[in-house]
Amino acid sequence: MKFNKQDILKALEAISLAGEGKNMVESGAVLNVITFANEVIVDIKMTTPAMHIKKRAEQDIINTIKEKVSKDAEVKVNIKVEAPAKGDANLIKGKPVPGIKNIVAVASGKGGVGKSTVTANLAVTLAKMGFKVGVLDADIYGPSIPLMFDVFNERPLSVNVDGKSKMKPIENYGVKVLSIGFFTKPNQAVIWRGPMASKALNQLIFDAAWGELDFMLLDLPPGTGDIHLSIMQSLPITGAVVVSTPQTVALADARKGVAMFQQENIQVPVLGIVENMSYFTPAELPENKYYIFGDGGAKNLAEDLEIPFLGEVPLVQSIREAGDVGRPAALQTATPIEKAFEEITKNVVSETVKRNDTLPPTEAIKITTMAGCSAVKK
Repeated sequence: MKFNKQDILKALEAISLAGEGKNMVESGAVLNVITFANEVIVDIKMTTPAMHIKKRAEQDIINTIKEKVSKDAEVKVNIKVEAPAKGDANLIKGKPVPGIKNIVAVASGKGGVGKSTVTANLAVTLAKMGFKVGVLDADIYGPSIPLMFDVFNERPLSVNVDGKSKMKPIENYGVKVLSIGFFTKPNQAVIWRGPMASKALNQLIFDAAWGELDFMLLDLPPGTGDIHLSIMQSLPITGAVVVSTPQTVALADARKGVAMFQQENIQVPVLGIVENMSYFTPAELPENKYYIFGDGGAKNLAEDLEIPFLGEVPLVQSIREAGDVGRPAALQTATPIEKAFEEITKNVVSETVKRNDTLPPTEAIKITTMAGCSAVKK
């Protein structure tokens, strides 16, 4: 039995969505109705993402069609959430930050691969090269940048900029830094849902006096989740650097990290991959290299994905020690670590210049939630 579309629409006129004065057909909430054999597919739009309201609307539609059209109808409801024009105050607003030329996201698909270490050393190397650099610690739940820059006990001051009160980033080693870690106690866990985390990032980005920067580095949390989408919704990111270690399990997650940025409706250019913990060289055998986690895994992945390989960082005890005491290892002169990060940084700068010369500026994305999953749109 095939149902008549007009019968379905007439039945839906009996339903009003929460907060709507008119029925869902009259208000334009019904986007489409498709009938096929004994199936009915109803596409609707709502202005609230609240799960209980969406579930109620879905059940009302199913019950009404079964009651008024046919109890044998197999009904599927697709719900598209469209925020009101003014937007949600908890979401980061998509707009550029005045004075910042390039925004580079440093990401990893997997935790524990040294993403924050690479971010910190990349930042100080850029500063040594004469660039104006800032680091935004976007890892809301595990901020480590304040410790790595030896500013853990600092607190940002308030400054007046054009009549508005702004946070002044903490500065060390020529790098401006802001992190949620400045506003929490050492043993305090940050237990926030997505909207609250997004609001905190909103303040760190737009309520701060960053000044003129050649590069802002974003130290993203591991994975591909809500914070990543909020950041990409917030800012026109110039490009992304993905950090991985050589072993297969890390490379599998790094591949997902690259795929996130390359999705059709996100399209943030991936500047390249950095391989951390590439090999171990003991102090007593400086000519030896031991590939503990595998040989050339990230380089092979870069070739496979046809993106640049930015360089490798050896597994050296001094890198860990330098990070623990808040002095990034790249600050040490005439060392293999300094040389490694100089090569990586030069490659990042080169790929950024190439990207800016050949591609249009990246736009901040807009996110629409559909039926419990996210569809990302320009």
